[in-house]
Amino acid sequence: MERETQFIGQSAAFQDAVERASLAASLDRPVLVIGERGTGKELIAERLHRLSTRWDRPYVIMNCAAMPETLIESELFGHEAGAFTGATRTRAGRFEEADGGTLFLDELATMSMGAQERLLRAVEYGEVTRVGSSRPIRVDVRIVAATNEHLPALVDDNRFRADLLDRLSFEVITLPPLRAREGDIEVLATYFGQRMAAVLGWDEWPGFGPRALAAMEGHDWPGNVRELRNVIERAIYRWADPSKPVDALSFDPFASPWQPVTRKPAAKAEAPGAPATDAAPALAPPPGPVSDLRAAVDGYEKAILADTMARCRFNQKVAAEALGLSYDQIRHALKKHGLNQ
Repeated sequence: MERETQFIGQSAAFQDAVERASLAASLDRPVLVIGERGTGKELIAERLHRLSTRWDRPYVIMNCAAMPETLIESELFGHEAGAFTGATRTRAGRFEEADGGTLFLDELATMSMGAQERLLRAVEYGEVTRVGSSRPIRVDVRIVAATNEHLPALVDDNRFRADLLDRLSFEVITLPPLRAREGDIEVLATYFGQRMAAVLGWDEWPGFGPRALAAMEGHDWPGNVRELRNVIERAIYRWADPSKPVDALSFDPFASPWQPVTRKPAAKAEAPGAPATDAAPALAPPPGPVSDLRAAVDGYEKAILADTMARCRFNQKVAAEALGLSYDQIRHALKKHGLNQ
């Protein structure tokens, strides 16, 4: 599989998911791939196809979220000339294109209920009917679908068909988020870093410094491997001295003192006596006269940090966000007050 992003990881959670996909590949049954954005759902789907008996047949990808609801049925099942405005010629759908192979439906949860019903019939009976036609066409297609939604919850909310979920969930492979893949962050970061250093023509790979490694481990990685790759590649190309370990990361590329300010509508006046909804907690005044302002300010800052860390269960990243600080700033403040034990 010559891909720009390969399967890289040594954690048990990640290896279990890959092994499960390899086991399911040989069975000619539908598979659901579940995971947060950036966890590698498309790579797993391709693995399911490449390791199956259909490996030499078509592998067709359709992103359901990229299709307007009015066109998704035409994309899936095709249409006859004149079936709707703009349909000037007959067109085969993705099912026909994937005949004998695998059809990967990405962002499955975004599909409308009407399209879900027709998809169910296609999966159940192995037949599709082009829009504007009454003649069914036999197809032999294996379905692999992916989503970042919890589909049983969507069924409970009447946003996804229970019978379609039953039909597609012969096997469900749930990919672990990066924060749960113990030991994989540094492995992946090194891989992306070495590759970016080669692109930039560095003579050798200097590795990462302790600050960068600590920041990686402390970050929550909501964008998972995709976010990690962006962070690492951005850090490499911004690093000024290739002979020294890379020791500065920028998690938010939009962070800037000159970023545009979004104007919010003025808040409505509250009724007299009504409790404030988003007001900041009142600050307790000092117990007596202040003779040393610097010491008083430091003491109050330490108390705020200690209280916030306790409320955030000593997660530095969460506490930094709660206080409007960067990860480096809160680590410096905790060290200053002896709270980083």
